[in-house]
Amino acid sequence: MSKTSSVYRNLKRVKMAEKYANRRLKLKEVVMNKEASPEDRFQATLKLAEMPRNSARIRVRNRCKLTGRSRSYYRKFGLSRVELRDLASFGEIPGLVKSSW
Repeated sequence: MSKTSSVYRNLKRVKMAEKYANRRLKLKEVVMNKEASPEDRFQATLKLAEMPRNSARIRVRNRCKLTGRSRSYYRKFGLSRVELRDLASFGEIPGLVKSSW
């Protein structure tokens, strides 16, 4: 089990990323627009830099829904490899069978 502070910090980042997503998208469009004036692009870059760092989507870490483990995360299931194997062994994930030979 991960530290609860790490899990809650990540949840805070998720909420902040959702809150600022539209603003960041609009500013990035201005920055990437080659036809915009250099002054406008520079002002948009400064506004992006003033935003909180945790509002960037890249800072959100994928974590296991059950344990909060950040390593070996399977996106399809939302679980870490440890929990995925346990649940598959007990047959709790439909369509997934643990291989054995």
